[in-house]
Amino acid sequence: MEHLTLLLGIVIVTALVFDFTNGFHDTANAMATTISTGALKPKTAVAMSAVLNLVGAFLSVEVAKTISGGIINEKGISTEVIFAALVGAILWNLLTWLLGLPSSSSHALFGGLIGATLMSVGTSGVNGNTVITKVLIPAVAAPLVAGLAAYLATKLTYKIGSRTDDKATAKGYRAGQIASAGLVSLAHGTNDAQKTMGVITLALVTGGVLAPGANPPLWVIVSAGLAIALGTYLGGWRIIKTMGKGLTELRPQQGFAAQTGAATVILASSHLGFSLSTTQVCSGSVMGAGLGRRGGVVRWSTATRMFVAWGLTLPAAAVVGAGAEFLTRQGNIGIASVAVLLVAGSGVIWSLSRRKPVDHTSVVPDADAEPAGVVTTAIAAVTPPPPAGAPAEGLRTTIPSPGGATPEPTRPATV
Repeated sequence: MEHLTLLLGIVIVTALVFDFTNGFHDTANAMATTISTGALKPKTAVAMSAVLNLVGAFLSVEVAKTISGGIINEKGISTEVIFAALVGAILWNLLTWLLGLPSSSSHALFGGLIGATLMSVGTSGVNGNTVITKVLIPAVAAPLVAGLAAYLATKLTYKIGSRTDDKATAKGYRAGQIASAGLVSLAHGTNDAQKTMGVITLALVTGGVLAPGANPPLWVIVSAGLAIALGTYLGGWRIIKTMGKGLTELRPQQGFAAQTGAATVILASSHLGFSLSTTQVCSGSVMGAGLGRRGGVVRWSTATRMFVAWGLTLPAAAVVGAGAEFLTRQGNIGIASVAVLLVAGSGVIWSLSRRKPVDHTSVVPDADAEPAGVVTTAIAAVTPPPPAGAPAEGLRTTIPSPGGATPEPTRPATV
C-alpha cells in the first residue's frame, strides 16, 4: 500500500508536469495571431491567456469524463500504465516544442494511454468505438470545419468592409481579435485542462481512491487549472512564431475570423465531450483565414511539416508509452528507470533549445527585414562590378530635371 501511495503521488505530479507542457505548447493556439497582428504585446497576450485558461478549467468536466472512463477501460489498468502514458506524452510535447511544430498535446496523451494500455492488457483495454468517434473522427473533421468557417468568415469580413479603408477598420478588428483570443483561451481551458483532470481521476480510480465513473474532485480541477495557466504564461514562443508568421501572413480582419471560428468549434466540441486537438483546430483556422483574403497565401512547406507531425503524434507517443510500460513492469527499478529517462530526456531537449533561444522579444520577426526576391538575388550574382567612379549599386542617384527643379532621388527596383 505504501508503494502504491508513493507511485500514485508520482503519477499525479507527472500529470501536472504534462499539463504544464500542454500550457506552453498550446499558448500559440489563442495568441499567435493576436501577437503577429499587433493587437496585443506578447507578454500581455500570454498573461491574459493564462488567466482565461484557469477560468475555463472550471466550466465543464465532460472531456475529463471521456478520458477517465471512455478511451480505455478502467478495470485491469494499473497506476504504472498511466505513468508510462504520461512519459510518452511529455517527451513528444517537448520534442515538437523544440522543433517549433504545433502538434497535438491531446493526441500525445491519447497515444501514450493507448500504447501503454495495449502493452499492459492488450486490445481489450482500449475502447475502439470511443477512440474512433471521439478522437480520430474529430481529429480529421475539426481542422477542416474550422478552416472552412475561418475561410468563409474572412471572405464575409472583407466583403462587408470593401468600401471602407483598411487602416480605419484595423483598430476595430484588433479589438475584436482581443475578445476572440480571450474566447479561444477560455475554450482551451474547458478542453485541454480537463484532459489532465481526466488522467488524474483515472489514476485515483486505479489506485482505489475514487470509485469508477466518479467526477474529478475539486482539488484536481484547481491543480490542473493552475498548472496549465502557469505553462501558458511562460509562453511557447517557438510555436507562437510558427503559428503567427511561419504559416501565413494575417491581417487583423483575418486574425479575428480565425480565432472566432476556432473558439466556436472548440466550445461546441467541449460541450459534446469530444476531446479534440485545439492545436489542429486553430491551425486549420489560420490556414483558412490565410486563403480567405485575396492574394493571401499559406506556406505549404511549413503546413506539410505540421501535417507530418500530426500524423506521427499518436503512434509515436504510443510507442514511447508502450516501452515505458514495459520497463515499469520490472518493479521499483523499472519505475525509477522510467523516471530517470524522463528527466534526462527533458534535460537534453531543454539544453538543445538554448542553442537558438526564442523569447517574447524575438517571437515576431521584423516586418521590414524581408529577404531579397529570387530574381534580385540571381541578378546580383551574375552582374559584373560597376566601373571605377560609378556610383555603387543600391546608393541613391539623382536625375537632373529641366528648368533647374529639385532632382528626384531614384531607388533601384527590387523584385
